[in-house]
Amino acid sequence: MTTSGSSQVVLLVDDDADIRDVISLVLDVRGYSVVGLSNGREALEWLRQGNRACVILLDLMMPEMNGWEFRQLQLGDPDLAAIPVVILSGIAGIEDEAEALRAETLLSKPIDLTELTQTVAQHC
Repeated sequence: MTTSGSSQVVLLVDDDADIRDVISLVLDVRGYSVVGLSNGREALEWLRQGNRACVILLDLMMPEMNGWEFRQLQLGDPDLAAIPVVILSGIAGIEDEAEALRAETLLSKPIDLTELTQTVAQHC
């Protein structure tokens, strides 16, 4: 899927298909187009193909390329660095890590869907 604009496209990067399905459904009902990918490598490839999103919802613990690795590469790419990232994580006590990753927000799993939709609305 190639998108020309990014105003309503949300990039969701999480290896848990059930989480991707639920978040996609919730955001789809609210008018967002969600691109769900299962790891940072896929997300980086999608972005480097010229696709853009208004926000990236990023899990940290994933196979192939985790969220930390993805974020480091994203921040190092001038074309991608400005896309805001919201960390989705079930890891307790990682607020400092989320700040070090320059994430806009940290949402703890299980995700509060009202908080999620409000956060997405702030960026899209």
